[in-house]
Amino acid sequence: MTSNNAIIYKAHREQGEALEDNGKIIRFEKRSFDLNSVQLEEGDFVTENLFVSLDPYLIGKMNAKGTPYAPPNVIGEPIDNGGVGKVVKSKNNKFPEGAIVGGMLQLSEYTHVKSKNARGFIVIENKYNLPLSHYTGILGMPGMTAYVGLEEIGKLKKGETIFVSTASGAVGQLVGQLAKQAGAYVVGSAGTEEKVAYLKDTLKFDAAFNYKTEKISEALDKHCPKGIDVYWDNVGGETLDAVLLKANLHSRIIGCGMISGYNNTGEQYGVKNLMNIVGKRINFQGFIVFDHYPKYHQEFLNKTEKAVSEGAFVYKEDIYDLENATEGLVGLYSGKNFGKALVRIHGQK
Repeated sequence: MTSNNAIIYKAHREQGEALEDNGKIIRFEKRSFDLNSVQLEEGDFVTENLFVSLDPYLIGKMNAKGTPYAPPNVIGEPIDNGGVGKVVKSKNNKFPEGAIVGGMLQLSEYTHVKSKNARGFIVIENKYNLPLSHYTGILGMPGMTAYVGLEEIGKLKKGETIFVSTASGAVGQLVGQLAKQAGAYVVGSAGTEEKVAYLKDTLKFDAAFNYKTEKISEALDKHCPKGIDVYWDNVGGETLDAVLLKANLHSRIIGCGMISGYNNTGEQYGVKNLMNIVGKRINFQGFIVFDHYPKYHQEFLNKTEKAVSEGAFVYKEDIYDLENATEGLVGLYSGKNFGKALVRIHGQK
């Protein structure tokens, strides 16, 4: 008998209710586990969970109806998200004992993966012996989000200006580096002076500013003198409004998220400058990365694993233990995290 401690989903969020670290909606609980007693059907396997990602979209799964692309959590069960695990028991030939796998894992010490869900998993070969935590971030869903968004929607050209909001986060820090490699002029925003310094000094953004201390419209006038050709939108709200005024003709807006309203209990910000989409012929496209896995995943993984092994990217991770994972998740919506937020369970430090 061993432990299978977990972050348990206790109740759906009510309309307009803030997610807080108070145990009402999500809570760390201690549980026991006996691997020998787990009965597997053909195609099932059990993972010892190493790392599990924390991502902003998870708040949508706490609504009773979930989101258009992610079902709601099950009350009384651990919440789940993309992660990395080691197979410790299996009746699935594709995922034998000892294999390192990636897929939707519970925020718990172990996950019993049913055969119907196994098709969403991959074996992680890790031929460059990279940190396994990277497969929740730069080599996982956030990294592929950056890659696909720029390829499919951004269509960035050398010499163009791209502005990235929440640029020090899981997706933004890779977007900026890919854009620099493409020869673009890269501007980012973040919520602390430490994060701004990271963007300029470590990631080599051409310019960066603190959106909490500078007026966004004035900062964009200052740092984007040639206007904005591509905007990577992670926040929506007032920042999006300011970008619409600064955007160039035929610019592209990549609608990746609008986190400014995710945990907002008041009235949502009303964007005022939408007519600029028409007048400037802006391509404003939302996208969900899961739609693009069949086309891009292997290409992305091949290129990015090699590039990371060669030191082509810097990627900051903000790692929590399972017992304080709720703090990390709630912190996503206040800007507390710095870098890619994830939970270390049985993974190596």
